[in-house]
Amino acid sequence: MKTLFSIKTAALAVGIAFTLACGYNSKPASATAGNLPAISQLNPDAATAGGAAFTLTVNGSKFNSNAQVNWNGTAMTGTTYVSGNQLMVAIPASAITAAGTVQVTVTNPATAGTGPYGGGGTTAETSTAVTFTIN
Repeated sequence: MKTLFSIKTAALAVGIAFTLACGYNSKPASATAGNLPAISQLNPDAATAGGAAFTLTVNGSKFNSNAQVNWNGTAMTGTTYVSGNQLMVAIPASAITAAGTVQVTVTNPATAGTGPYGGGGTTAETSTAVTFTIN
């Protein structure tokens, strides 16, 4: 009976050592909350329903070069990276046909890990929504 206990204990110790040697980390691969993109201003911050297409400038911080502007949760094609503090995107007239509000966010897409076991990657991170008004 004592031998069985010793074998189980040894197997457990080997399993723990192997897990630690493989780089196990209980924290997720995403960056900390301090690296989330943040929107400080939309320009313009409103449009007239039925109006013409326009370019939306999103000012903020921590935008990656591949960041996407989201319009009511849908990634807008053609987001242009100006700097880590500014993005621009064309908003089509079809997106402002009716009065209401739209939630605008910015997503920094996930990046693949570069370590031997895929470590070092990040998960996608999305800013808090800012309201755009359609009058």
